[in-house]
Amino acid sequence: MPRAPRSIPKRNRHKKWLKRAKGFRNRRSTIFKLAKEAVLKAGQYAFRDRRKKKAVFRSTWQVTINAAVRPLGLTYSKFIHALRTHKVALDRQVMAELAHKQSDIFARIVEQVKK
Repeated sequence: MPRAPRSIPKRNRHKKWLKRAKGFRNRRSTIFKLAKEAVLKAGQYAFRDRRKKKAVFRSTWQVTINAAVRPLGLTYSKFIHALRTHKVALDRQVMAELAHKQSDIFARIVEQVKK
């Protein structure tokens, strides 16, 4: 039985990994072994940070809401508690958007909740 040449499939496999490592710095973009490790690690970071991004956005909304309710005489925690007790069904993203873009509507919501 004749021997099957392996060089072409191997080169194609290597090229796939190297293509995904394009833009990495130094030997991580040109050496197969280093490129494969770098791509795998980048995938782990991407997976982790897709979840982490949600926490970052939530904390940003909290900061925005806190900055908006302070001049109106409340703190963030008291405002959120008042929203819960008055059964206002607006989430932090919407509240932060209102506080940022439509402060008059946000002020009316705060006054309604303060009662």
